[in-house]
Amino acid sequence: MIDRQEAMSRLETALDENPVTALLGPRQCGKTTLARMLADRDGGHWFDMESAEDRAALTQPELALKKLKGLVVIDEIQRLPELFATLRPLADRRAKAARFLILGSASPDVVRGVSESLAGRVGFVDLSGFHTGEVKEDEIDDLWLRGGFPRSFLAKGDAASWRWRSDFVRTFLERDLPQLGIRTPAQTLRRFWTMIGHFHGQIWNAAELARALGSSEGTARNYMDILCGTYVARRLTPWHTNLGKREVTAPKVYVRDSGLLHSLLGIKTTKELHSHPKLGASWEGFALEQVLALCGSEDAYYWATHNGAELDLVIFRGSKAYGVEFKVNDGPKMTKSLHIALADLKLERTWIVHPGEKGYPVHDRVEALPMKELGTLGAIIGLR
Repeated sequence: MIDRQEAMSRLETALDENPVTALLGPRQCGKTTLARMLADRDGGHWFDMESAEDRAALTQPELALKKLKGLVVIDEIQRLPELFATLRPLADRRAKAARFLILGSASPDVVRGVSESLAGRVGFVDLSGFHTGEVKEDEIDDLWLRGGFPRSFLAKGDAASWRWRSDFVRTFLERDLPQLGIRTPAQTLRRFWTMIGHFHGQIWNAAELARALGSSEGTARNYMDILCGTYVARRLTPWHTNLGKREVTAPKVYVRDSGLLHSLLGIKTTKELHSHPKLGASWEGFALEQVLALCGSEDAYYWATHNGAELDLVIFRGSKAYGVEFKVNDGPKMTKSLHIALADLKLERTWIVHPGEKGYPVHDRVEALPMKELGTLGAIIGLR
C-alpha cells in the first residue's frame, strides 16, 4: 500500500468546505481505495452503484439519504444519474448532517449532472495514478515505464504490468465506455487512441487524424473529447500573448498515463523505451503529468511561435509566470528558445526537468532540475 497523503489532504479539505465533493479520475486510478480509507477511518455509509443491492437501496433516494449522518459515499454515481437532482436539496439543508462524496469516471452524465444540479454546492478533486511524490527515488524509472495506475505500477515485474495494461485498454474500450453511454465501436476508438499515441506531444491536427481514420474532422474531435473526458488523453492549451508574433493556436495532445502510452506503442521494457523514436516525447508527457500532479492543471499552458520558439509548459500564479522544459538528456543546456521565452513571456523562473542525477544553474533564471527533485519546483510554484 502506497501512502497518498497529499491526495487525502485535498479530499479532506474539499469535504470540509463543500456539502458535496466529487472525486473524479480514470478507472482503476485508486478513487475507491482512497475513499474506502477515509470511510474506514471516519465511519460512514457506502453505496456502490455497480451493486444491484445498493441500487435497490436507493430506489427512493431522497427518503434513503436524508436520514443519514456523517460521510455518505456514492461510488460510480454515473450509473444512477437521477441522484444528482436528489443531492441538490440535501446539500441545501441548513443543518449539514451529512457530507456527500461522489465518485465517478468522467462522462457526459457526470459532467451534466454536476453542472446542472450541483453548481455552487460541489468541490472537485481530480485523482490520477501515482506520481513521483508518492514513490521512492529508485522507482521513478519504473513509474515512467509502467505508468501510475496502481495495479500496473505495483505489478510483480514488467511483463505482469504489460499484461495488466493490455487488459485495461481492452476492458476500457469494450466495457467501461459503453457503460458511460459511449457507443463508438471499440476497434475504432482503439485505432484512434493509438494514433494519438503516435502524435503524443505534437500539435493537434484534427484534419490529419480524420484523413487517417477516413472520417470527418467533427468525428475526430468527438473521439478526442471522449478520451479527454475519461482522463486518458490531454489537450494542453496554447498561451496567447500580444507580442506581434505569429503564435501557434492549436493545442498539443498527450496520452496522460505513460504506461498506457507505452502499451499503445508496443514498448514493453526500459531497453525498448530507450531505443524508441518516441523516447523524447514519452519523457515530455511523463514529466508534464508529474508537474501537473504537483501544481494542478489550472492556468497551465504551452507556448510556441511559428518561427520555432517554444516552451513546453507555462504556469501562472497571480501576476507571475513560470516556465518548464522537459529534456530526456541528463545534461541539458540553455537554448535559443529558452532565451526567447524568458524575454517574451517575462518568466519569473524556469526549470529544465531531466532524468539525470544532478541539478545546476544554466542561466540566472533557469535551473536544470532532476526528476527526483521535482518537489523543489512544486514548493516554489505552490501546491494546489
